[in-house]
Amino acid sequence: MRYAPSSSEEQLEMLRAIGAEQFEDLLEPVPEHLRMKQPLPIPGGISEMEVQTRVGNLAARNLGASHLVCFTGGGAYDHFTPAAIDAVVSRSEFTTAYTPYQSEVSQGTLQVIYEFQSLVAELMGMEVANASLYDGAHSLAEAMLLVCSTRPVGRVLVSMGVNPHCRRMLETYAGGLEIDLVQIPIGADGRTDAGVLERELSEPASAFIFSQPNFFGCLENAGELAEAVRAVDEKEPPLVVAAVYPTSLGVLAPPGEWGADVATAEGQCLGLPLSMGGPYLGLFACRSDHIRRMPGRLIGRTLDRDGRQSYVMTLQTREQHIRRAKATSNICTNQGLCATWAAVYMTLLGPAGLRDVAELCASKARYLADGLASLPGVEMAFPRWASSTSSP
Repeated sequence: MRYAPSSSEEQLEMLRAIGAEQFEDLLEPVPEHLRMKQPLPIPGGISEMEVQTRVGNLAARNLGASHLVCFTGGGAYDHFTPAAIDAVVSRSEFTTAYTPYQSEVSQGTLQVIYEFQSLVAELMGMEVANASLYDGAHSLAEAMLLVCSTRPVGRVLVSMGVNPHCRRMLETYAGGLEIDLVQIPIGADGRTDAGVLERELSEPASAFIFSQPNFFGCLENAGELAEAVRAVDEKEPPLVVAAVYPTSLGVLAPPGEWGADVATAEGQCLGLPLSMGGPYLGLFACRSDHIRRMPGRLIGRTLDRDGRQSYVMTLQTREQHIRRAKATSNICTNQGLCATWAAVYMTLLGPAGLRDVAELCASKARYLADGLASLPGVEMAFPRWASSTSSP
């Protein structure tokens, strides 16, 4: 849709309608010394055709992920996206960024989200998943809020193997809620220092948060870490929160199998384009014990009074949506379009396809690491992960 500016006459008409004679009248609340006395230092206007030509020339100077190999990482990965995804997601029935607020009349959208939740729950090995959140960092911050409301100690242990951007998000949330974040260092083997974790667990804590694999690409002893946390208290131990890389779950055991209470992830790798940083997709799954404290929306399947299958938002208090003071989370929407992308991607690949992608990623990462380590002056940060053979 083209932008059509209002004429001078229309501007005057709008000003008179609100009781002003000129635009400057609207600036009266702004102190005189703060107002600019001269026009903005920008060039004069040019034609639409000239703008298109200039912008096109600037864009041609850039090379995107289709021309270069992208090593951005940290939650943004340049995976191949099957054309069928775009064909499905581009249909008008799915073209919505968020869950409709009159959701029960949008049965198709709710069914897609229900299928997405089912796929995420299966991928994570968890009992329930929500309708998605804004991105992986946000999901992890919401997981911290959930565990602190369930175990209100206000002290959270966080492995330094967690993505630093996610840790900054945790710090931002924790600062306003007086949550004490205790960082657990990485050992010489590139994994969370189990000894330091054990010492810090001697004091009460709400939860332990770590990544699998971690930010350095090393595999944590996830089951042993979770068992160490559970051993603190038989009745109410700290909760275990895992931030995982979804593609890796094609070959690694899901967090639900080794004892995580909450699992989160950045879902961009599930078919979403890089898009210069977003919008992305936050995955959030947990055990059914925590379903009432889960952030965001949850779609359920039921039967209407005529016995027909139908989909509804469920198990969410109205306070979640309209009363900030009593809400377990102030997030009451989801990345509907991005979640649809991920659902179609997972459906097209299936378990075997996801395993193939995971194995390709692992073998090519190993090939690159070994190739770099063979260069003079370059060595592996964590030598124990070095291999003697490599394949492209």
